[in-house]
Amino acid sequence: QVQLVESGGGLVQAGGSLRLSCVASGFPFTSYYMSWVRQAPGKALEWVSDINSRGDRIDYTDSVKGRFTISRDNARNAIYLQMNNLKPEDTALYLCARGDRTTVVHGRATLGEGTPVNVSS
Repeated sequence: QVQLVESGGGLVQAGGSLRLSCVASGFPFTSYYMSWVRQAPGKALEWVSDINSRGDRIDYTDSVKGRFTISRDNARNAIYLQMNNLKPEDTALYLCARGDRTTVVHGRATLGEGTPVNVSS
């Protein structure tokens, strides 16, 4: 079955950096867009970024542009999210998703269990 396992979250001070990882299994990884999404406490799921199967088409939500970088390694069935200059408002559970922004927004994406990111001010 489809499995998405995230890691790399933690507690960091504002201005700091973290690198999240997601390892996928159970499906043909190179056939899918992949996304990062996040859910802050008490808020709805928010799409953060996506990347196409070849890694040459990337998009970000406006609030993270210039600070976050998504990438993928198809040989390892993995995607990554490098997060720099973190802000308290980035505090959330970060989840890996199979699918692009549209798939996520329409509630059709398969999600992992997530890794928590807590940014202190």
